[in-house]
Amino acid sequence: MSLDSLLIGKLHDAEARYENLNAELAAPEVISDNKRYQKTAKAHSDLREIVARYQEYKEIEKGLNETRAILREAGMDAEMKAMAEEELASLEQRLADCGNALKLLLLPKDPNDERNVILEIRAGTGGDEATLFVSDVFRMYSRYAERQGWRVEILSSNSTGVGGFKEIIALIEGRGVYSRLKYEGGVHRVQRVPATEASGRIHTSAITVAVLPEAEEVEVAIHEKDLRIDTFCSSGPGGQSVNTTYSAVRITHIPTGLVVSCQDEKSQINNRAKGLRVLRSRLYELEQEKQQKAQADERRSMVGTGDRSEKIRTYNYPQNRFSDHRIGLNLHRLDFIMDGDLTEVFDTLTAHFQSEGLKGDSDKIH
Repeated sequence: MSLDSLLIGKLHDAEARYENLNAELAAPEVISDNKRYQKTAKAHSDLREIVARYQEYKEIEKGLNETRAILREAGMDAEMKAMAEEELASLEQRLADCGNALKLLLLPKDPNDERNVILEIRAGTGGDEATLFVSDVFRMYSRYAERQGWRVEILSSNSTGVGGFKEIIALIEGRGVYSRLKYEGGVHRVQRVPATEASGRIHTSAITVAVLPEAEEVEVAIHEKDLRIDTFCSSGPGGQSVNTTYSAVRITHIPTGLVVSCQDEKSQINNRAKGLRVLRSRLYELEQEKQQKAQADERRSMVGTGDRSEKIRTYNYPQNRFSDHRIGLNLHRLDFIMDGDLTEVFDTLTAHFQSEGLKGDSDKIH
């Protein structure tokens, strides 16, 4: 399957642009201007994979044409013909695979893919068991982050006396964090026998996960006059005082009504700084929703109410089964997944949603 002429034209332009950037990177006036050099180098890097794939595509296409020419030759013996036909089938498959890869590379990039993430996990229905599962899922993401070399910092948490969390908010920093975690938003359902269940009956609980791209200060302006900041003594499970100073902070953004609380740090200044990071990302998300109304409706529906029936995923402990209901993925290795082995899950989700993006969206390819 060959690419259409419009895509070939775009790829030819990309290849020409890449060669021009190659020349620019060697130019003395560019080398001497650090800002210009960095900008040129980034543009060059952004095109590298597309150009390499396009050159591979052209090589495969050349091989295909040569093989077809051989098959048209008269007097070819049966063995040679069979070999040529086998080679032709292999090249046709490789051309199709390379063409699909190029289409994906040409799709508009998500501008948030390289951002850090504000991860928010909250208990839904299920009482103590839901709060324990918040802790388990946070550990799952933390273990995956550790394997990727990412940094995880808890910004805010509301722990329970049983060792779980009613809510936990964390910052995850690293390369491509949002691109990997962006499909995790929604209701996650767990089916298992709680440790406190004497009869061995399976309980079903639910939690919600929200994944927000972290906003930079320059992108979201927060004015002091729009904030109401209250301080209070931080407390642990059961209301027991953790410290007697007013270090915990509650920030209310008056124009939107958004409220953020942080009490994990002993310093009021640190809690305030963390709270503002969360608030900034939530405001950034609100602005994105205004700009992309259709996507916002879908995104809001992801989290829903935290009810068990509104789920994107099920974690079934008795069957050691992990299910993502959006794509029909079922893996019987839940124990490994809960220990942070999420590569297969994330790869499958990314491939699915990229493929969905290609359907009927060829006009979006830049």
